[in-house]
Amino acid sequence: MTERENILGRIREALRVPAERHGHGVVQNSPSAPHESHASDWLPVVGESFEQRVELFRANAAELKADFHLVDSREAAAAHLRELATAKGWKKVATHTGELTRSICADLGVDILITDDGYDVNEMETCDAGITECDALVAQTGSVLVTSRSAGGRALSVLPPHHIVLARRDQLIADLPAAFALLKQTYGAGMPSMISFITGPSRTGDIERILVLGAHGPKHLAVLIVG
Repeated sequence: MTERENILGRIREALRVPAERHGHGVVQNSPSAPHESHASDWLPVVGESFEQRVELFRANAAELKADFHLVDSREAAAAHLRELATAKGWKKVATHTGELTRSICADLGVDILITDDGYDVNEMETCDAGITECDALVAQTGSVLVTSRSAGGRALSVLPPHHIVLARRDQLIADLPAAFALLKQTYGAGMPSMISFITGPSRTGDIERILVLGAHGPKHLAVLIVG
């Protein structure tokens, strides 16, 4: 038997054994109590209270090199964005009309491109920041759940080098299963054309393991929970 036939024989033998479905294996809690595993068996535990979820999201954001701020009012959020615009030297930002963006972005002291009725891509690329709302914040992973409907289309969260996310307190949810349940409840069969979990700023690492932020999208991500 040639080496090739030997390898193919081992492959055929292995294919006779059904693969275990991910998330459906047997997890042994104790020697006498095996049970079918669920997402809660292997995902990080998330606290029940808002305060616990905030602290977990904050810790994850720091690990991911994203900025996170909990502010008590829309006025405080607007003041924070004005400080950020000054510190970063922003000249123009892009945003969309939403419950939070409408009031918070009204007086930033920079030029504002509103994308609701379309926009010129070249003008969008001159914007220093994209300011969007979101569907939810996921405490478990430090992710921001956005869709083309909640974030003013596809480009606002991708093209500008800075992405600022505005969220309400009740949008901070526990985990990924809750996020998918929220999508189903909100959109049903009419899912948006784009659904994305943004987990930190865009990043890549080369063969020397040097982390580079902003390689394929925004180099800076800031999340503000308002109220």
